[in-house]
Amino acid sequence: MVSVLLILAIVLGSRLLENFDSALLPYAVATVFLAFGVAYRYMVWVSAPGARRLFNQGWRSFFSVANFRKAPTALPRMIATYLGFQKFLGARSHARWAAHQLIFWGCVLAALITFPLTWGWFTFTSGTGSGPGYEMRIWGFKIIGFDSLDVLGWLMFHGLDIAAVLVIPGASYFLWRRMKDRGAITGQRFAYDLVPLIALIVISVTGLLLTFSSVFLHGGGYEFLAVLHMVSVVFTLIYIPFGKFFHIVQRPAAVGMQLFKYTARQDREVFACRRCEEPIDTGPYVDNLRGTMRDLSLGFDEWAEYCPRCKRVLRGSAYLSQVKKGFK
Repeated sequence: MVSVLLILAIVLGSRLLENFDSALLPYAVATVFLAFGVAYRYMVWVSAPGARRLFNQGWRSFFSVANFRKAPTALPRMIATYLGFQKFLGARSHARWAAHQLIFWGCVLAALITFPLTWGWFTFTSGTGSGPGYEMRIWGFKIIGFDSLDVLGWLMFHGLDIAAVLVIPGASYFLWRRMKDRGAITGQRFAYDLVPLIALIVISVTGLLLTFSSVFLHGGGYEFLAVLHMVSVVFTLIYIPFGKFFHIVQRPAAVGMQLFKYTARQDREVFACRRCEEPIDTGPYVDNLRGTMRDLSLGFDEWAEYCPRCKRVLRGSAYLSQVKKGFK
């Protein structure tokens, strides 16, 4: 259904394919597969008891009028800090945060340019056929006119180059870290952890080489580079729903859960550990966790009412009193 809706949006947005560039057909087909993969993986993800409960609770918090009255600025702030600037990464490492920001904003810029162009929603036309004056149209309606030789024109036509310049250092840092950091090396998998970074670097480098070929080599090697760039982009788009990049789709859903926890804290509904009485989390969050454990038929949902330290102490005490007892 999502794929069909995207196809209809492409047809209608390009004015019945009048503005659709047939040279970009492989990219458009890849986005249709991307839509299918994302919808499929998302449905599988939210069908799990834990994810479904968190997902539903997040949407309730999102549409809650009471939450909006209590904290009207909470949602915009969380979108900006949690999704946009990912401040939670800064607590792990400032270098990782900076690299992630480069990749994030580079990919966002590339997506905002590539997808509409691929679907025929954005078009750039020249009254003279060769410039330098151009018009940018969205869905066939003129938005702005500009000179390709001025600053605005340069930014318009080199937006993807700017995105590539942002992505390359960020992806290179994480690739270097994957090669050097012992903790990362221990748990990493080639297809899951390294392939996404290599794909981002290949896309960015080949994109920059296309510009280099057209500007400095008079189009030398352009066809080969164009095919290599297209293959890397198509592969990455199809890979997104089934690899590490899927967290891009999952992350926005976590905002609702963060809002759920934040509004509960505003009401001072903090649940204390039953053993040491130290605060664990908000009462509604603990109840939500217990409900998830009951959905999974785990049979020990009361453990959600203990802090991590006390859980370890109780497990150790049970081992001493039950397991070791058999050796005496």
